[in-house]
Amino acid sequence: MGESHSDPIHYRSLCSVADAIHDGQISPVELTEKLLSRIGSIDGQLMSYATVMAEQARESAREAEQEIEAGNYRGPLHGVPIAVKDLCFTAGTPTMGGLKVLSDFVPGYDATVVRKLREAGAVILGKLNLTEGALSGYHRDFPIPVNPWGENLWAGVSSSGSGVATAAGLCFASLGTDTGGSIRYPAMANGVVGLKPTYGRVSRYGVLELAASLDHVGPMTRSVKDAAIVFEAIAGFDDNDPSSLRDSIPKIADSLTDEITGLRIGVDEHYLSNGSNPALVDAIHEVIEVLRKLGAEIVALTMPRSDPMELRNAWLPICAYEAHKAHSATYPSRADEYGGYFGDALRMGAAMSAQDYANSTKLRQKISEQYESALEEVDAVICPSGGSVFAVEKEVQYGNMEGLRSVIQNFQGQFTIPADLAGTPAITVPCGFSDEGSPYTVQFLGSRLSELSLCRIAHAYERATQWHHRHPTI
Repeated sequence: MGESHSDPIHYRSLCSVADAIHDGQISPVELTEKLLSRIGSIDGQLMSYATVMAEQARESAREAEQEIEAGNYRGPLHGVPIAVKDLCFTAGTPTMGGLKVLSDFVPGYDATVVRKLREAGAVILGKLNLTEGALSGYHRDFPIPVNPWGENLWAGVSSSGSGVATAAGLCFASLGTDTGGSIRYPAMANGVVGLKPTYGRVSRYGVLELAASLDHVGPMTRSVKDAAIVFEAIAGFDDNDPSSLRDSIPKIADSLTDEITGLRIGVDEHYLSNGSNPALVDAIHEVIEVLRKLGAEIVALTMPRSDPMELRNAWLPICAYEAHKAHSATYPSRADEYGGYFGDALRMGAAMSAQDYANSTKLRQKISEQYESALEEVDAVICPSGGSVFAVEKEVQYGNMEGLRSVIQNFQGQFTIPADLAGTPAITVPCGFSDEGSPYTVQFLGSRLSELSLCRIAHAYERATQWHHRHPTI
């Protein structure tokens, strides 16, 4: 089941509007004005944008329109309005990272991912809100993005603004970051596609660090092909990033078809169902049946048995230690400007010794080896994307580590943390809705550099269903 043009233009896929721009059916200027108008109309209630770059966006749209009219079409991002998480440096525009200590920080250059998006001709609408420092809680000086499926619903962790803006039709794609699940959790909460690439495939240069060895940058979109287009644009080797990989980037978007015959999809019934919402598990079983009918081989396997809190206890010390290093210029000298949760994490990192960090790294290696060994048996493993969306009070999300416990206990880290520890890719895709109308998503986990296979599987499933055509009513 292909692209529907019955959706309002703000809910159409990036691919669809790219075709419309290429064919002259709509201009980048017209499209940009429509999105800016929509942001002005409804983002006051959704709070997804930290900064709207209206005049820069208009200028970029005019340039794109002139280039396209002159026959200089750069590709499917040319003239398309998108937005980026407010961790990504944008020259001359604030990059705050949800941090009071950076509330007046204006970088002098673009992050590599932002530069690449501009080179592809994208129109950057603005910067998207997030949790403080990209961890789990918000700073009181910053708003909390509101889930468009229900104002009482959690909007996800740090890439919450990216998830909200994408789901609500306030951009045609966004960038998020994922250190412990922060592309996949908000993709789950807002019912959109989220692709966390292999560590090192997308440059982190000019992206505010949370934890250097865990941070990943990736796209959030309303279709799998859209995610592939953005991934191809931002991926590739970068001399400025010491963790950057030299592996060539596959041409994913043009190779996506409905054909997945022979691809092996691993299913561990205990892994995907233990502690999960039974209705979500039923929805994932329906996904499995769709994939089976599409020709995929469903393979029983055993994933490592890891308790979510045990994984968090392996992950959090590494994250806290590296975050403390990243914030050495402002912590502890300006400790009183940090919020509760992030402040607690920085205190944890400051109290750790080099040996503590080495011990956590050793545990990480053990977990990663077990996890990667299981992934190598198949083309992808199917599981939830970190659980299902839940109700949460706004005030709780401004709390410290103890205060946020009631929120964090809903995180199913066994589905998100291992891929960050191991640096392996994963993709989240909508797969249904609850009786109350909140979205369900499914996740496909893959071995290192398997973005092509993951997108093939996710795209074939998406094309066989209609979930990605259902949008929130705002």
